[in-house]
Amino acid sequence: MSLNAASHNPPGIKTGPVSGQPPSASIETTAALLGASTEDPLGQHEGGQDQGDRAAGTKVKSAKELEKERKKAEKQKKFDEKKAKTVNGSIIVGTSKTKEKKVKQESTKDEPLPEYNEPTPPGQKKRLDSLDDPFHKAYIPKVVESGWYAWWEKSGFFEPELAADNKVKEEGCFVIPEPPPNVTGALHMGHALPNALQDTLIRWNRMRGLSTLWVPGCDHASISTQTVVEKMLRRKGISRHDLGRKKFIEKVFEWKEEKQQNINNTIRRMGGSLDWSRERFTMDEGHTLATIEHFVRLHEEGLIYRANRLVNWCTALNTGISNLELDNKELQGRTLLSVPGYERKVEFGVMTHFNYPIEGSDEVIEIATTRPETMLGDTGIAVCPTEARWKHLIGKNAKHPFIEDRLLPIFTDEHVKEGLGTGAMKVTPAHDQADYDIGKRHDLQFINIFTDDGLINHNGGDFEGLKRYDARYKVIQALKERGIYVKAEDNPMIIPVCQKSGDIIEYLLKPQWWMDMRSMADAAIKVVQDGEIKIRPMSAEREYFRWLKDIQPWCISRQLWWGHQVPAYFVDIEGLPNDQSDGERWVAGRSNKEAEQKARAKFPGKSFKLQQDEDVLDTWFTSGMWPFSIMGWPKKTQDMELFYPTSLLETGWDILFFWVARMIMLGIKLTGKIPFREVYCHPLVRDSEGRKMSKSLGNVIDPLDVMEGITLEKLHDKLLVGNLDPKEMTTATKFQQASFPEGIPECGADAVRFSLINYTTGGGDINFDIKVIHGYRRFCNKIYQATKYVLGKLPTDFTPLRTANKNSKESLSELWILHKFTTTAANINQALAAREFSEATSISYQYWYTNLCDVYIENSKSIILDGTPEEQHSAQQTLYTALEGGLTMIHPFMPFLSEELWQRLPRRPGDKCPSIVKAAYPQYNKELDDPASEEAYELVLAVSKAIRSLAAQYDIKDSANVHIKPKTSKAAETCQAQLHSIKSLGGKATYGSSAAITILNSSNNDPSGCVVQAVGASAAVYLLVKGRIDIDAEIQKAKQRLAKASESVEKQRKIVGGEGWAKMKEEAQKVERRKLEDAESEVGVLGGSIQQFERLKIE
Repeated sequence: MSLNAASHNPPGIKTGPVSGQPPSASIETTAALLGASTEDPLGQHEGGQDQGDRAAGTKVKSAKELEKERKKAEKQKKFDEKKAKTVNGSIIVGTSKTKEKKVKQESTKDEPLPEYNEPTPPGQKKRLDSLDDPFHKAYIPKVVESGWYAWWEKSGFFEPELAADNKVKEEGCFVIPEPPPNVTGALHMGHALPNALQDTLIRWNRMRGLSTLWVPGCDHASISTQTVVEKMLRRKGISRHDLGRKKFIEKVFEWKEEKQQNINNTIRRMGGSLDWSRERFTMDEGHTLATIEHFVRLHEEGLIYRANRLVNWCTALNTGISNLELDNKELQGRTLLSVPGYERKVEFGVMTHFNYPIEGSDEVIEIATTRPETMLGDTGIAVCPTEARWKHLIGKNAKHPFIEDRLLPIFTDEHVKEGLGTGAMKVTPAHDQADYDIGKRHDLQFINIFTDDGLINHNGGDFEGLKRYDARYKVIQALKERGIYVKAEDNPMIIPVCQKSGDIIEYLLKPQWWMDMRSMADAAIKVVQDGEIKIRPMSAEREYFRWLKDIQPWCISRQLWWGHQVPAYFVDIEGLPNDQSDGERWVAGRSNKEAEQKARAKFPGKSFKLQQDEDVLDTWFTSGMWPFSIMGWPKKTQDMELFYPTSLLETGWDILFFWVARMIMLGIKLTGKIPFREVYCHPLVRDSEGRKMSKSLGNVIDPLDVMEGITLEKLHDKLLVGNLDPKEMTTATKFQQASFPEGIPECGADAVRFSLINYTTGGGDINFDIKVIHGYRRFCNKIYQATKYVLGKLPTDFTPLRTANKNSKESLSELWILHKFTTTAANINQALAAREFSEATSISYQYWYTNLCDVYIENSKSIILDGTPEEQHSAQQTLYTALEGGLTMIHPFMPFLSEELWQRLPRRPGDKCPSIVKAAYPQYNKELDDPASEEAYELVLAVSKAIRSLAAQYDIKDSANVHIKPKTSKAAETCQAQLHSIKSLGGKATYGSSAAITILNSSNNDPSGCVVQAVGASAAVYLLVKGRIDIDAEIQKAKQRLAKASESVEKQRKIVGGEGWAKMKEEAQKVERRKLEDAESEVGVLGGSIQQFERLKIE
């Protein structure tokens, strides 16, 4: 086989890395995998399990064996020379170890390869070059992953395959509406995660024979996109008002086309198998039609209405925003924060106390506030019903100190809690949600004191024209001058901050469009409670219920230009006041003509003009229809008939309320059906330090940079393209220097996908670490090299069996790997069905790394080299089945690598499948399930491992004298029958002129002069060490091991039959009993070993 000829690849040099051990797939295998990494940094397949016993060296062979091998090598050499192709002077690899070592030595001197350019024309099936080609000797992600996607897409593999009657196939359908990424720029690792998870499920179900559909698209993201484009224009000295609405929207569409193409290219590079023929955009013609229908229909039902209510207002952007578009910043006390539009930082986290004078007396009432400037809008004072201090003031009025003739009624309200603050609360109904509700209950005045730009308006008296936070300091100064200021003290609080601008949110009264959500929320709760929709994980379901039960009306209008203009028209009636806050003066229409007809019907005989609302609809209003609008709703299309409801929505838990719940509500309301049957909420991707990814921190990573590699210098250059201020630039640069001092190495799409899927446990958020992803690149190399080895061992005329079943000639090791194959297939299918993504990847990792590469491929070498023709053929058939099955099993996780290698395999008779994309996914095969062979062969492996372990521990390099003492007749039978395999796997120590392995009877006395290692409860392995070790030192070691084993026995005895034992499942009880039996056996063996050592001293 060809060895890895690549050197390490510094960023920017596209060569294959030295292949080492990837990170462990599970806690249970960590120690073993780390050990393999230490022993074999190259990841090659050489003698022994997991590189065998490296300390043991090379097998010593007899003269007869050497002569036999010489003849075989001569024959093989002639065949290889005929078969091999020399490309650019590349070395022809033979089969001898001498030749392999020569290749390895020469390859390490190879110069870095030039930049690779895929020779296959886009859309054509990839041309597969020889594995001896310089670019194919080692695993190089770019080489392996190029050429395939365009062919997949052009071949229509991603389009749903229907039955002959143009309906979904008998196996059913599986449909995912891709959560549309915002068309605001490049994707990051947070987008790569859901792409990998969704594509895994799509590819898995496609291979299972279902009609699969994954619909791509992008979201117009009104506020984000408009903000970005406006910043871009400002750098050119242009404002959107300079362009006008029509030209500005044209400019945004131009920008959108470029960015959407970049997004799509990244998704393609990741291997996402979406049906691009159905690509959608939330402002395309179909979505515009759906949005208008949505609004008009619900307005006609009275669920959408016009009202003057509080909104989250961003003064920097001059628009209302949703709760999702703001961050709640927690302050522990006095804090100075930067606010857009202010040269100096502004003070927050301070509670200001002052007195309101009481009308007609010298008394005062003390109140406290964190927003002193809002007292200019106060219209009442609420008192705790049980607060005795102010009880006598109930029903009286306080006088506003700065606004002449404004009196503030004093009243009780349950909202004011005893013991909090002063027991009295200023009420500003127009600028606080709680105050708004109190104002409604007590019929207070609603006085707005702010302009849209955050200045004090005419209602602020002498403070008119001041910026809101400048007014804060002026108000405090005026309170002091009036003698009614009391004190200021630190106060923990939460500040709402606009994500887009960094501005502090104000709550303003605005006439807006609202949607009544209560009845729709009740329906959405019911479908989840009834099991029609399943939400995973359970924690997300609980939050879903909590939010819907407390749902409030939804403000659906935004003061922007980019987006769907509200299809509502104000009826400007001649002679009547132009009050646009009056909902009765508005009509909604699917067109101007329909709106005019409604206006004439509503105001017969009136002369009027129609004015369409200039506001746009909230982005979530449109994206809330995504699962059915992409299928053609409101039209009755074939896609609506075949693929709606969809199967699954995979998304982040952070938008469960703002998007997922709204899709469920709107789907039920507008289509009469649920939009999907399952919701899977993936974790958020954070940086290696657990921080949320942010451009200002420099920890937002482009998946392309991880897949293809990037130098540190180029990472720094990418920061210059953004809108970071100098301080943010410094922070981001420092993070990049600390996290990626040598840049990011080329990892490839398959490694990125596999690592992200493996991260997804269904638990907490993911701390992204580039070292882990690069580790899985080494796993890709392991698969690549294993496949190259197997291909090299299959004769040119090899024909696989028609089906992946037994041929009745299998050895024990073959029965073992076939058993592992079928149980692995069953377990992966079960894990993916349960959305246990990390478990699925761990199972496949274990199969490839431990079972196939480290055990079976290594153990098959002796059969292929020295076995009879019948044994060789059987081993080759089993190698093929295990390899083909392994590639198809891992395809949903690693589509490129699996296709590259699968295409090189010979096909089974009658197999016309053009691509692994369409291949059948492995299923459980009862014929291959053989637990008895598994148990027997794992005893062989365990005994062999014990021999190697003892030989290494006591530095026995050759001519070992080994005794195996089975504890059961079944174990004795296995050891006797597999003695040759045990010797072959036992390492170098089992060879030599005086080497011997003896099988003892269970009734035999323990052999003298030996050290011992227990092999569970099945056997014990004895190694003769008399005369070759320091006995006193070994006695001490054995006593320490005995003490530890005795502790294990005591621990297990407390578990078996102890508290909680009866509640354990039967399988768990079986495991614990086995642990106890093994521990007791080890105690017995070690006790006997100590006695043997003591006798050795006497002998």
